[in-house]
This record gives sequence, C-alpha cells and structure tokens, in this order.
Amino acid sequence: MGMDTVLETGTTTVALTATDGVVLAADRRASLGGQFVASKHAIKVEPVHDRAAVTISGSVGGGQEFVQRLRAEADLYETRRGHEMSVDALVKTAANTVRGMPATPLLGGVEADGTPRVFFLDGGGGVLEDDYTASGSGMSLAIGTLERLYDPEMGVEAAVDVASAAIDAASERDTASGNGITVTRITADGVQQDTYDDTTEVLA
Repeated sequence: MGMDTVLETGTTTVALTATDGVVLAADRRASLGGQFVASKHAIKVEPVHDRAAVTISGSVGGGQEFVQRLRAEADLYETRRGHEMSVDALVKTAANTVRGMPATPLLGGVEADGTPRVFFLDGGGGVLEDDYTASGSGMSLAIGTLERLYDPEMGVEAAVDVASAAIDAASERDTASGNGITVTRITADGVQQDTYDDTTEVLA
C-alpha cells in the first residue's frame, strides 16, 4: 500500500486538566490519503489504564499499534509489581513506545492522589506536560480556542464544554476533522467515554 493510500485520522484531538480530572476529546473523521472520508465513526481516544487514556492522530495503524503496546506494557507492569502504574511511569513508557512511530498522541490521566496530568508526545520520544494541549491537522485552530476559554479553576464538566468548543472550531475550518466528537472524562473514579454525532449535542 503506497503512502497516498494510508488510512489517516487527519484529525483534531485535545486534552486539558480540570480541578477534579482530565478531559480528552477528538473528532471522528478518518480519511484515505487525506482526500477521501473513509470513516465518519473513528474512535480516536482510547483508555490505556484505569485512570488514563490517549488520543490518536496521524496513521491509524500506527496509533492502534501504539495503544495495543502501551496497554500490554501497563498490564505487564501491574502483573509483575502487584500494583498499577502511576501516570508518571505510564507517560515514560508511552514516550518509549511511540518513538519512531507515525503518531503524535496526547496522554491524560489522574494520579492515585487525584492530581490531573496532560502530556503531548511525539515520534522522537519527546514529552511535554501542560495544562492543555492539542494535536493533529486542526491543532492550531483548537489551541486558539483552548487559550481563549481555558480556566485552571474549572471542573470536568466545564472542561468538556471547552474541549468540545475546540473540536467544533477545528471542524469548521479543517477539512480533515469533523463528523462528531468523542469525549472522555477521567477522574479518580475511572474513565467515562461518550460519542456524539455532532459537537452541538455536547455544547447545547
């Protein structure tokens, strides 16, 4: 299969911290070679831990391989040590796992003590921690919305609105993003994920 027929997410994904957790969100469009909409129902946010998840952008195959390998490493860690990975250990493992892959995931999680954390990872193994971040072809549009609306004092439900607004803004102008949204809430109680056919369903 040539590079022009690689299944890509195109994509806009965002991650942001809240006072009581983390929110990850992504659009649902996948394209073939960036020119044809291959799927309107792609899931680009995947749980990898009881209190953590990652987003997928770039090659779908690379993203799926990254998720599978990270889940396997987290399970192996827990089996060998008898306790779950901290988010800090998980992101270090994720950075090593994604190195050399055609993917730029975001990772969000909540530590055992309730501390929310968000990271941007790249194919070179780089890790950047921030209060909010974005990736994908609609990244610049999403970041503009996040910078305007983000409030470090907001709770998870307010963060869902901000994340949804960021995905909506990107979907309006980025042709590789659209077809609804996946929203993932992460708190000390676990991971909750919902999908919507339109961002307005979240923002209503």
